[in-house]
Amino acid sequence: MNRRRTASAAALLALLLPLPLAAAGTSAAADSPAVAESRHTAVELPGPTGRFSVGQETLHLVDRSRTDPWAERSGPRELMVTMRYPAHRGGGPVRYLTREEARLMLIDRGLDKVIPVEPLAGTATHARAGARPVAGRYPLIVLSPGFTVSRATLTALAEDLASRGYVVAAVDHAYESAGTAFPGGRVLQCLACEKVEAGGATMQTVSDTRARDVSFLLDRLTGPDPAWRHAGIIDRSRIAMAGHSIGGASAAAAMATDPRVLAGVNLDGGLATPVPETGLGGRPFMLIGAQNRGPGGSPTWSRDWPKLDGWKRWITFADSGHFTFSDFPAIADQLGLRDPEAPLPGDRSVELTRRYVAAFFDQHLKGKPQPVLDGPSPDAPEVRFHTP
Repeated sequence: MNRRRTASAAALLALLLPLPLAAAGTSAAADSPAVAESRHTAVELPGPTGRFSVGQETLHLVDRSRTDPWAERSGPRELMVTMRYPAHRGGGPVRYLTREEARLMLIDRGLDKVIPVEPLAGTATHARAGARPVAGRYPLIVLSPGFTVSRATLTALAEDLASRGYVVAAVDHAYESAGTAFPGGRVLQCLACEKVEAGGATMQTVSDTRARDVSFLLDRLTGPDPAWRHAGIIDRSRIAMAGHSIGGASAAAAMATDPRVLAGVNLDGGLATPVPETGLGGRPFMLIGAQNRGPGGSPTWSRDWPKLDGWKRWITFADSGHFTFSDFPAIADQLGLRDPEAPLPGDRSVELTRRYVAAFFDQHLKGKPQPVLDGPSPDAPEVRFHTP
């Protein structure tokens, strides 16, 4: 984005989305020949762990019933959605980000002088474009990313869930990322950031807007005239949502307004939209946070924990940071940019996030009890359960 945040705005956004990697001593890292060389090598996300191959398709959806709240003169609200699903082998490779999306993300994160565009844009993934779906009916999980970052940053989680037998819809909400490619050669930048920074909107506005986006998405995926050609493999009776940062807050907001969302996971997001006093109708919800999100470390989690009136868990990962639950740690490790304030290795970050998110959905969407959710496990000493 061609803008600079004010100190007050940066402090506000840091509550939900602090800078990743920058704390890793980028100036020192830039002076290291080994690190500089590593940044020009191939980067690859950890492979999915389920039994299915993964197919991928992209949807552009337009909600003509709403004017975009961040760009009123631009017309209706738009979404870009990456669908991943259990698939037969075949299909072609997919790109992690376009070069322009990667460039704008690096600028927004303050890393454009440290990381070249191509290693990020060309991060190797494991889904295949246009692969034929495996016949069946699968639960649907919606994924929503953090504020200013792309839906691509949840790729490792999305691919793993799809490989385990879920249809996954990862959403980019227009004008809420540093840069997202839309049809017609457009790259929409973060007008929402400017409005939040200027005080013309709040993070609750973002969360509530995303909740409406999710309801529209469900209409288009499960309604009588679905927008996706493979929508027949979605089990409309088993729908859930997870998100990172403001995307996690949006999971709770979507559950509060749309009864089709049966379960939710918040990955280290402050609850910008308060959980209703009446709760979430007894539906399950899980809070997974960084090491500083324990009781007393997250005012909105402490505020809303008693309102969660169904099955619930509050867990944190030791040695983790805000971006632990995204692809960033796995990518950063391969580029020699590990964050000393969140030393949990990238592959372990991905492994633990996948393990607990998948266990939650297996238990609550597939009816398979998951003992890993009952308390601490010897093979996961980093994971701490809290009972405020």
